[in-house]
Amino acid sequence: MDNMCEVPIGECSDQPQLEEKTGEPPVAPKTKPPFSIIFSTLLFCGECVAAGFLCSSYSHSDDHFWLAMTILFMLYPSIMVQLTLIFVHRDLTSDKPLVLLMHILQLGPVIRCVEALVVYCCSGRQEEPYVTITRKKKLRKDSEVELEQEVGHSIRKLVTHRNAFKRMAVIQAFLGSTPQLTLQLYISIIEMYVPTARAVLMGICLVSVTYGALVCNILAIQIKYDDYKVQLRPLAFICIILWRSLEISTRVAVLVLFCSVFKHWIIPIMLANLLILFFLPWVQFWCSGTQLPDNVEKNFSRVGTVVVLCSVTLLYAGINIFCWSAVQLKLADRDLIDKAQNWGRLATYYAVRLAENAVLLVLWYLFKTDVFDYICAPLLVLQLLVGYCLAIFFMLLFFQYLHPCRQLFRHNVSDFLQCVCCQRCAPVRPTQLDTPCESGMRHSIV
Repeated sequence: MDNMCEVPIGECSDQPQLEEKTGEPPVAPKTKPPFSIIFSTLLFCGECVAAGFLCSSYSHSDDHFWLAMTILFMLYPSIMVQLTLIFVHRDLTSDKPLVLLMHILQLGPVIRCVEALVVYCCSGRQEEPYVTITRKKKLRKDSEVELEQEVGHSIRKLVTHRNAFKRMAVIQAFLGSTPQLTLQLYISIIEMYVPTARAVLMGICLVSVTYGALVCNILAIQIKYDDYKVQLRPLAFICIILWRSLEISTRVAVLVLFCSVFKHWIIPIMLANLLILFFLPWVQFWCSGTQLPDNVEKNFSRVGTVVVLCSVTLLYAGINIFCWSAVQLKLADRDLIDKAQNWGRLATYYAVRLAENAVLLVLWYLFKTDVFDYICAPLLVLQLLVGYCLAIFFMLLFFQYLHPCRQLFRHNVSDFLQCVCCQRCAPVRPTQLDTPCESGMRHSIV
């Protein structure tokens, strides 16, 4: 949102434009309306309201199990969202009883949105001293240009709000909207009926998932290339939306179809996915022999740091169950992510996920019930597999031609595919990104 294709990815269009470094001092830029904050708040409130109406319908029809599951997928992500907003804004160490009360009432995003609107409306009315000057580099065809920007108090507050809402959008999408969409789609198939309240909730969840996946990609680029001012073209946004929407929708459809036949087997499959993806970063951390990072929050004890890292790892696992997370956790690093672009991991993930989807679809096809006699099952299987392959195609297209920092790649997608297909015997250098070596503002994944 917020004209993202015309402004820096560093703040998801939320930072004002930077000025080229010249002999004159940088000029304080104007702030832009917080459209992304408003949109995230509307999605959060809309999903909660729609889920509330659907829960009322389940209560009247005595569907207690569906009622409990719907409340779970509504309440759990809401609690995580409140904790995230409190953590980013550091409200535990501040005297804000009204804000904390709103968070307890699960209305934290509303009060935060009002705060951001007040800051935006009050900014620019009087001249204010800048807090700091940020320096970033802009990629051009054959060179890099250093840019400077004055950051005032109002801009800094808006940047904090926008960073918090970007993380909120990802949490809401993958810990709430995606499981909720899967559940309601499964209920619709079992009952062969889609009431209006359920259709509205599934529509809002689909928009939330698509927006959350888009923000997830933007955050990944922002964290990996923190010293660069990066611009995404409109075609890149379209490619990401197609990639993510196809990937997530086909994955959800495969899980729902399999669950409709093997109701008891879907639980161990999902738990196996969740536990493997959750413990993988911790196993890599323990094998490295390093200590826990101490920059997560200076006021946290070791137990608090472990709780925060477990929450981040849980979100990482939840994302990877449905789609590629775009980043790899590295708990020993101060930024908590591995900035190397390892094409081998990317290829392994999509190969394993495609094989898993194919196996689940074949099992569903062999043991499907009479409920699916009204559809052409072979065509549906083919459509879902082709849809996932199209998602992989758009992903490769983005990294090969539309990634805003592809100039920093030592190897691109075509090099990796050529190496795999031709089976070269010569040793190949590891595929990694050139990480920025200049010091500057750094963004943590939390």
